[in-house]
Amino acid sequence: MAQKRVAVIGAGVCGLSSIKCCLDERLEPTCFERSGDIGGLWRFEENPEEGRASIYKSVIINSSKEMMCFSDFPIPADFPNYMHHSKVMEYFRMYAEHFDLLKYIRFKTRVVSVTKRPDFPTTGQWDVVTETEGKRESAVFDGIMVCTGHHTDAHLPLDSFPGIEKFKGHYFHSRDYTKPREFSGKRVIVIGVGNSGTDLAVELSHTADQVFISTRRGAWILSRIGKEGYPNDTIYVTRYVEFLKRIVPLSLFNSFVEKKLNAKFSHAIYGLQPAHRFSSQHPTTSDDLPNRIISGKVLVKPNIRGFTKMGAIFEDGTREENIDVVVFATGYSFSFPFLGDCVKVVENQVSLYKFVFPPHLEKPTLAFIGLIQPFGPLMPIAELQGRWATRVFKGLNGLPSASDMVADIAQKREEMAKRYVKSQRHTIQVDYIPYVDELTCLTGVKPNLLSLFLMDPKLTVEVFFGPCTPYQYRLRGPGKWDGARKAILTQRERIIKPLKTRAIGDYTHHTSVPYLIKIVGAVALFAIIFAYF
Repeated sequence: MAQKRVAVIGAGVCGLSSIKCCLDERLEPTCFERSGDIGGLWRFEENPEEGRASIYKSVIINSSKEMMCFSDFPIPADFPNYMHHSKVMEYFRMYAEHFDLLKYIRFKTRVVSVTKRPDFPTTGQWDVVTETEGKRESAVFDGIMVCTGHHTDAHLPLDSFPGIEKFKGHYFHSRDYTKPREFSGKRVIVIGVGNSGTDLAVELSHTADQVFISTRRGAWILSRIGKEGYPNDTIYVTRYVEFLKRIVPLSLFNSFVEKKLNAKFSHAIYGLQPAHRFSSQHPTTSDDLPNRIISGKVLVKPNIRGFTKMGAIFEDGTREENIDVVVFATGYSFSFPFLGDCVKVVENQVSLYKFVFPPHLEKPTLAFIGLIQPFGPLMPIAELQGRWATRVFKGLNGLPSASDMVADIAQKREEMAKRYVKSQRHTIQVDYIPYVDELTCLTGVKPNLLSLFLMDPKLTVEVFFGPCTPYQYRLRGPGKWDGARKAILTQRERIIKPLKTRAIGDYTHHTSVPYLIKIVGAVALFAIIFAYF
């Protein structure tokens, strides 16, 4: 039987992992990338092409390397835990070279349209029209993987800011920011206190005369660095913590986290205290913002009521004059114009089963990869989505009925509406471990803690109490990787490795979970496994 052909749209992180997933399932991928290189969001360019999100020159990723890596390709031990975008790109190139992925990519090729063939109800096939250097061509594919992400269209809500049309200064979306030099000596307002907004406010505060950061709701500010200097996500994104969250009321969990965050600096005193609880909004990560606020280089302001010719009036009635620049760090929206009526996006919402499959297609041959915003790293999620989608394409995994999928979508929307503040960024929000466990249950690769405990107690302790790294999803089932166990048991060594640049004779290896707690916890773990797993 001829191999099924799959069109992968986009050669960013989601596209690269999707190509490999196709190859692992003996499918034939062809990836279409409109630019001339891989990397998508993480490839810095001074003048990015339209339709692709941009990063600024100083960007450092907010997920640590052990949490964000592909599940069968650990990031080199000497790479920093939180990588500059150039290191992220270096890793992507290593991945693409190691698995020989580049030969499946057609660069500088734009996807014009993806439409169902007349016999779609029986074949599930698609007509894909592409354009390369002005020349169009059409091809038939058995499956489509949309890997364009959700940072495609800059969201610039000018209608929400009266008077912006008469503002004499310069304003732009954060997508168009590259470096701070041109803002030297200027007075700048940054609108938005998400990750981009805080990063830009901090960076600009080193060159600008004064930076103001305007926020509607405030935000809880996380640090990259946790207890004993370990990456924060390796401490809190664990199965042990997830178990505690399951048995503890959400309000108590929120109180615990908020108390710890306020112990570092009072969010109320610093003007950042939101009305909502910690788990009701995607958190902001910034180690430097409190320092810039306490030094007066960044001043926190409420939402802007309106603009004047040379300034802004805030909702508390205060004014700031002689404003030179306004940066809208107001996020992104997404769309898929090449899909026509196959999928509709309404207010940044799209109906997808498990955020991957449209529920009403006669054949499940269209999948969206990476159209999600997790409390945790995106890369492993995109890879797991790709592993699941390719198995569905191949007929190895099935989907529920359309009505069951629609019910699941409705339930998730209802849960999001109850938990999160209303915002376009919270339409694709998930908690990392519960979501990846959903996917891995569907593909048969979720770790079985009971059997693992009986066969390998040492590994089980690390799987449960240690960081929930992607290697866990290569221990068993389809795509099992022989190196997964070693990768898990040596992950702390790779965390420490790039930090040991000065020899210290009496250095003692500490972990984020003390040994005695591990011993006691191992006994408790056995009881937990029987009770909950």
